Amino acid sequence: MTAGALRTVPLAGELTSSLISRAADRYGLPAAGVLRLWTCRNSPARNDDGGGVRADAEIVLNEAGRAVLAELCGVQPAVLAHALPAFTVDDPKISTGREAALPQARWRAAGAVAGEAAFACRSCTARRTGQTVRAVRYLPRWERACVRHGRWLLDADADQPLEHLDLHGVPEVAAAQRRWAGVARRAGRAGAEPGQVFALAHAVVARWWGEALHWEREEVWPHRLHRVAGGNAGTDFEWWRIVGRDAVVFPEVVAVADALLDPTMAELAWADSGARRPRPLPADGAFCRRLGERVGRAWLGPLSAVDYGGPLIAWMGAVIRQRRGEGGPPGYDNNPWWVRQEHHPATMAAQLRVLGRERTSPGSGTTWRAAVPAEQRALITGLVNGAQEQLTQLRGAQQGKTVDAARQLLGSLGHAATLIDQAVRETAAGALQAGVALEDLAQWARLPADVLAKALANDRNGRPGDKG
Repeated sequence: MTAGALRTVPLAGELTSSLISRAADRYGLPAAGVLRLWTCRNSPARNDDGGGVRADAEIVLNEAGRAVLAELCGVQPAVLAHALPAFTVDDPKISTGREAALPQARWRAAGAVAGEAAFACRSCTARRTGQTVRAVRYLPRWERACVRHGRWLLDADADQPLEHLDLHGVPEVAAAQRRWAGVARRAGRAGAEPGQVFALAHAVVARWWGEALHWEREEVWPHRLHRVAGGNAGTDFEWWRIVGRDAVVFPEVVAVADALLDPTMAELAWADSGARRPRPLPADGAFCRRLGERVGRAWLGPLSAVDYGGPLIAWMGAVIRQRRGEGGPPGYDNNPWWVRQEHHPATMAAQLRVLGRERTSPGSGTTWRAAVPAEQRALITGLVNGAQEQLTQLRGAQQGKTVDAARQLLGSLGHAATLIDQAVRETAAGALQAGVALEDLAQWARLPADVLAKALANDRNGRPGDKG
């Protein structure tokens, strides 16, 4: 091989490792053969169970190594630096010391270098480079729809065989991709970071997605899911729900982002909170009702309004506290677009790993996550966070007129107590289903066993539980 004999053009945002693989393909060589041009100081991450190298495995080069890549591709280093986000990333372990003058490389995870990685559209890659081969790019989640070729580009960090989903049967997804540009501009004018706005909207809608299996009136998402699954997801429904989630919910994510940037929506949240006369957020509030209408589901409002502790209620709380000039809970940012760690949706890779473990040892019950369904765990977390949110609102409440202070204190305390009672019952129900003895659960909950048993039985029968 004569370095630089065949030119390999980089894609914008491409992983350096992806460019090296394409350069190897250009010369008709395996990637491992080309990688011998550098001294690699470690090994790339591999898929679970000793599988192949992960598609999002990134490579970082020292200065001498960058010169080798430029010569290999027949492209000026400045061009590579402009196109490849990781090209100029420095790693002290290969850029200093006696061997720094030699071409060296270190493997890293793409997410730890320059952000989320996804498969590139092969048709776009062919059009821009002349190669119909796999490529991987740093691609934020709000740019995953290839409108030209009708494809949804999938995460590259997951151990699954697909690079994209076909969007030709769901044109609303491509339409949402076009609308996102306007939403992003609106976010900038509002002084918000578009990526943060998208992340919050994605967290809100992904949470709905986790609950949607129990929504009898939800018809849009099942239709879309079957479409992106090639017509029918029934043969492996759990798998498709994980792989197809982000594509299926994308129109709603854009709609929610657009709604939360609308000043009239913030006014509705402020009015629902009682404005200057604070009160617990109502289940029939105007804000959630209007949000449901904006995502084409007029019935969704009350369900969203009682998702206490979720990212939507957290956004409302931050907006309300800003209007009142109050700080956020200890350790939390009062920026309404900030997404708490517990609200970040699980990635495709993480969900597929859990699904794989559950299929390997179904019903093991050895861990809480294996024994209690994800929807129930999310509900418990939401209830606990909701109670915390209610109690946080009581800081500084013991002032002003007696009737106002009493109204706020008793309203929020009562609401928090209701949420905690429900969290106790949901936790006990999950543990009981997993095989924990009722007597132990009652002791830990500080309730008589017969009272707890009656409350759980009432919940199963769809009647309000006895709070004991």
